[in-house]
Parts: sequence; C-alpha cells; structure tokens
Amino acid sequence: MKKLFTTLSNIWKIQELKERILFTLMILVIYRVVCQVVLPGVDPAQLVDTQKTGILGLLDMFAGGAFSKVSIVALGVMPYISASIVVQLLGIAVPSFQKMQKEGESGRKKLTQYTRYLTVFITAIQAIGYVKTQIKPEAILIDLTTFYVMSGFVLTAGTLFVMWLGEKITDKGIGNGTSLIIMVGIIARLPIALQQEISSKFSGNDGGLIMIVLEIVALLAVVMFTILIVQGVRKVPVQYAKRIVGNRQVGGVRQYIPLKVNAAGVMPIIFAQALMFIPNALIGFFPERLTDSWLHQYTDITSLTYSLTFAFLIIAFTFFYTAITVNPTQMADDMKKNGGFIPGIKPGLATSSFIDDVISKITFPGSLFLAIIAILPSFAVKLGIQQEFAQFFGGTSLLILVGVVLDTLQQIESYLLMRHYDGLMKTGRVTGRTGIPAAGTTSSPI
Repeated sequence: MKKLFTTLSNIWKIQELKERILFTLMILVIYRVVCQVVLPGVDPAQLVDTQKTGILGLLDMFAGGAFSKVSIVALGVMPYISASIVVQLLGIAVPSFQKMQKEGESGRKKLTQYTRYLTVFITAIQAIGYVKTQIKPEAILIDLTTFYVMSGFVLTAGTLFVMWLGEKITDKGIGNGTSLIIMVGIIARLPIALQQEISSKFSGNDGGLIMIVLEIVALLAVVMFTILIVQGVRKVPVQYAKRIVGNRQVGGVRQYIPLKVNAAGVMPIIFAQALMFIPNALIGFFPERLTDSWLHQYTDITSLTYSLTFAFLIIAFTFFYTAITVNPTQMADDMKKNGGFIPGIKPGLATSSFIDDVISKITFPGSLFLAIIAILPSFAVKLGIQQEFAQFFGGTSLLILVGVVLDTLQQIESYLLMRHYDGLMKTGRVTGRTGIPAAGTTSSPI
C-alpha cells in the first residue's frame, strides 16, 4: 500500500502528467454528460422498453448506454472506427494510399482528413437506419419527416463531436482518446450489470453470496488469461554485426523482434461481429418475409450456431489481418539494411521465410485463444449469469478494457521513468500495445 501511495505522489509531482490526466478526466466527464442528452423531438417517457439485448446490446455497451437512451451521441465513435478500418485496408490494397502512408506527417494528415470525410458518410447512413428501426413512432413528438432529417444531422454532429473529444484526449491528454471513450462507455455499464446480477442471485435459490464470490473470482481469472494473450510475445533474436563509424565501433549487440501471439489485436472480433450483424439487419428490414428464416439463429448470441460461426470467423480474420499487417519480407529487408541477422539463418529470403513460419505457428494458438475469449459470454449466460454482466467475461469489451488499461499505464510509466522515478511495478515494466512494434507492422485504430 505504501508503494501505491508513493507512486501516486510521484505522478502528482510531474506537472505535465498531472495536467494531462486532469484534462483527460474532464473530457471523459463531458462525454458522459452528453450521453444523457436525448434527441430533440423524442419523449423520454416512451423509452422505458428500449433496452437492447443480444447483438444490439453489444453496440449499446460500446456507446455507454447512449444507444438505448436515444442520445444525441447514440452512434458513439463506432462510425469513426469503421472509417479508420476502411482507410487502413485501403492503405494496404490501393497504391495511392500506400504512397500517402510513406509520406510522413503530410501523408498522415491526408489520411486523417479522408477518415473524417468517410466518418461523416458512414454516420449519415447509420443515423437514418437508427432512427427508423430503433425509435418507436409513439415516442416521436414532431412530424416524422422533420424528425428523421433533423435526427440525421444531430446524430452525425454528435459522432463528430465525440470523435473530436477523442482527438483532444490523444493530443493533450493521456492514452488513446478513442479507446478511452469506448472503455468509459463499457465501464459505465458495469455497475448496472453487477446490480442486476446481485439482485438475480439473491431473489431466488441461485446461490446468493457464494455464487457472487465465485463469479467475481472467475471474472478475475478470465481477465488474467486475457492479459496473458494480449502481452504474449515470441522473441526472435537478432544479432547486429560490428561496424566502424568514424572512430567508434557500433553494433555487435543482440536484440530481439517481439512477435506478438495476438498481433491482430481486437480487429478480428470487430470484423467478425460486423458480419454477424448482417442477419439481424436483414430481419429488421424484412421482418415479414424472414419471420421463420434460419437467420434468426444468428440473432441469439447464446446459440451454438452463433458461437461456432463467430469462432470460425475470428480464426479466419486473425490469419487474414495478421497476413496483411505483418510483412516478413519488409522485416527481413530492414534487418539486412541495418546489418542485422537471425543467428543460424541466412539474410534475405531465408530470414523472411523463417519469420513467416514463426508467425504462422504462433498465430494459430493465438486465434484459438481469441475465439475462446470472444465466445466466453455465451457460456457465461448458459451457466446462469445475467446477459448484461456476462458481457464482461470476454468478447470485444474485455479485450478493449485490458488493452486500453495496459496502454494508458505504459504511458504513465514512461513519464515516471523519464523523471527518474520508479515505475508502476516493483519488477519489470508495463508493456502495452504502444510499445515499439516489429518492423513492417501497423497499429490498429483502437
């Protein structure tokens, strides 16, 4: 406990870090306040039965409840994330975007601008679908046409405002702004979910306090398992040859390339969930024609069909995303240019093949573990845990929480170490997603 208070005291002594933390907290408070503002023209009293379950419940969790409350920021930052993913994929497939990625700061500004334009387009489309499918006509107090047009503009402006808040946190705060906004939205649902779970366990013969304690222990175990997956790396040793530069000898040291077990991060789950949303969207647009359709199996996240399909898509997307973001050939070329080589492996093509083989071997178990984490909420519901609380036992929400916390703690620790204070841990250092990536890798939007 003394170590904790000493660390907090050291954090408060660093003026820049203190200002960044306070600024971040202020922006997050503003975001949570805005989440409570209902769309103009909507009767809040008619929104009692609009709590979302299933797949829509996941969207509501990412938006911190704003989705079900019909808030002016109901769509949250998800359109911005979708736009970021599209631009990132274009940077891999389209030569002109590849060129912009290599232009440094000017190219980054162009890509950011394109991402913002695409965010407006995606938000406008999603806003129309949202107001038509998620808001009951009896809850609308004004003319429908006027409401739809006005809501489209308001929801688009709300998403752009949240995007701007995220960028401000990234620039002047601590951590990744977009990730922190999503994390705060997820955490905001935890007290309600925990209250519902406690009420359900004490209202019947479901074990009471003993079951609550066992569930908390199981949740901590799942969190620890997720941290192991997020932090797991395969260290490939690299030896750098000795060189004489002027009157100095450089090189001759051994380093390593940290190839992550889960190099794709949370992106495979996001891609897979995007596809799993399609059946629900089709049923929403054609409810009469698809009343008894087999697509209804994919609207229940606890069904075996949903879980197996979801797991298969995650494994497939993990290999796909790792293949397009981790470039063994580029890594081998960069290593060769800098006079580095893997002991026992010839530089060039042999090194590229070796790295590709290592990535393939660690990606398969990584994808399996990722799939297990993703479908754990389904098993939790089957074991009697309330669906709201079960979402914290795995899936995208847990991966985002773990990744963002590690990322933020790493940035705080870097400030401490730069000022010659002790880090956050007695032994070792906090390593998060913002560590120096292997050559040829790219960071994910979140």
